[in-house]
Amino acid sequence: MDRKQLKLYLVTDTHALRGRDFFDVVEAALMGGVTMVQLREKTLPTADFLKKANALRTMTERYGVPLIINDRLDIAFDSKACGLHVGQKDISASDSRRILRKDTGKILGVTANTIAQAQAAEAAGADYIGAGAMFATQTKGDTTPLSKEALKAIVESISIPVVAIGGINVQNAKELTGLGLAGLAISSGIMGAENVYETAKALAALKL
Repeated sequence: MDRKQLKLYLVTDTHALRGRDFFDVVEAALMGGVTMVQLREKTLPTADFLKKANALRTMTERYGVPLIINDRLDIAFDSKACGLHVGQKDISASDSRRILRKDTGKILGVTANTIAQAQAAEAAGADYIGAGAMFATQTKGDTTPLSKEALKAIVESISIPVVAIGGINVQNAKELTGLGLAGLAISSGIMGAENVYETAKALAALKL
């Protein structure tokens, strides 16, 4: 995985569409400069999830952007996605890496909000870390915001790239510069924007 692929990481959120078509919104974000897409669907039935993943993979391939599946190892394999992202309460990083063998070329991302979690994920074979939530977010209501100092400490404690996640938008993204991040993972901050293309373009131009 190229670190540059993490620069502007879109995590899908169907609740932020404001009545618009899911694929139209994602494509506008890709056109604006999104460099990686994670399909996150916590309640969609398996058959519908797989159908959506297959269609999204076709789209992301046209833009040369990796597709990552949240949590669902079966969907990641069946859709031929580029990788999997797991949280601390999902399948373990070590089990995920064992199944997603390095020789398959599959990317493994892991959510880690402490130095210990980040170091354990790296040791288990994670390719990158997602750390947060940085700001208040409706996507995950049970999170406590992570301080910028704690985020910087996580970045400096491991050798694999770190992306910040949680409540990030075009207004507050500048607060996360200078911390050594590889990128920003953004959900409703892009998908819920009035102009998705221009928002993604502005975020893609931000120097971290």
